[in-house]
This record gives sequence, structure tokens and C-alpha cells, in this order.
Amino acid sequence: MGIQCIPVFETERLLLVPLRLLDAPSIQTKFPRWEIVKFMNANIPWPYPGDGALTFLRDFAIPAMEKGVEWHWSLRLKENSDELIGVISLHDYPDDNRGFWLCPEWQGRGLMTEACNAVTDFWFNKLNRKLLRAPKASQNLASRRISVCSGMRLVWTGERDYVCGRERGEIWEITAEEWNARI
Repeated sequence: MGIQCIPVFETERLLLVPLRLLDAPSIQTKFPRWEIVKFMNANIPWPYPGDGALTFLRDFAIPAMEKGVEWHWSLRLKENSDELIGVISLHDYPDDNRGFWLCPEWQGRGLMTEACNAVTDFWFNKLNRKLLRAPKASQNLASRRISVCSGMRLVWTGERDYVCGRERGEIWEITAEEWNARI
């Protein structure tokens, strides 16, 4: 499955549109905020460089989408589909299958839960994967709540490196069978 086969998703309030190079300026202005990046993997450069979004899209995300090992979507409100408010991604890597970020002003409204439900269903029922694992910092309570509410269980804890430094990390998982039994 290449980039041309990545679907657009519509949830109750969101459009999830596959990432493209044209998204670089929006990501560049919205993403590099401490409250977004602090609990992300330490491989994200900080301070975020002026060409960070373009480099990410051009050199990493889009080539991985073309290879069929990653799937990335911008999150946009249906009522204002021109504005990118976050990103959600799936990755075909051990212990790291889903990640996301959402602008702080849009958090706490259930939007990321909607996005997670759409891409998790895609992971299991279109990509036919048997297990989804999501790593996160233990202190990222909002991300933990999304995992709990979606039926995931904690399967690992330990130290990991984040943009904010070395912190306690977790891996949460759910199987295809568990996912499909809950919906």
C-alpha cells in the first residue's frame, strides 16, 4: 500500500487527511511548542529547527508512506478544513504503532479519541494487523486516558528518552480481537 492508497477519514467532527508537503508551513507554526513536544521521543530535535516540518515530511514521513510502513494524517475540523490542528500516525514498527499530537487549544474535547478510533480501526480492519502498541510517557495523562478509554492495557514500563529528558515510559497494547469485540 503506497501513499495513494491512504484514505481520508471523516469522524463526527474531524477530517483526517493524508499528510503532504503542503502541510509543512502549518506544522512548522503549530508543532514546536513545549506542551506538545516535551513527552515525544528524544529523536525530535529541540529547539525545533526552522525547516523541521519540511525535513520531517520530505525526508521521513512521505518516503515511509510511499513504502507502506507509515501512515500519517493531518487532523482538521470539518467546520474549518483548511486549518491543521494536529497529526496522527501509524507505524509498522515493533512496540511503536501509533502516535499523535494535537494543538493544546483543541485538547480535552475528545477529538483525539475520534481520530484514534478511526486509525485504529484502519490498522486492524484494513491493514489486517493483529496487535497495536502505543508508547507514551507515564506523565502524559491525557494520552494514557485515550489508551484506557479505547480498551488498551499497559504491558511495559521503564525508562525512555523524551525531548524533556529521561522519564518513565509505558507501552500500551490492544489486539485486533479485543478491538473488534468492543465496537
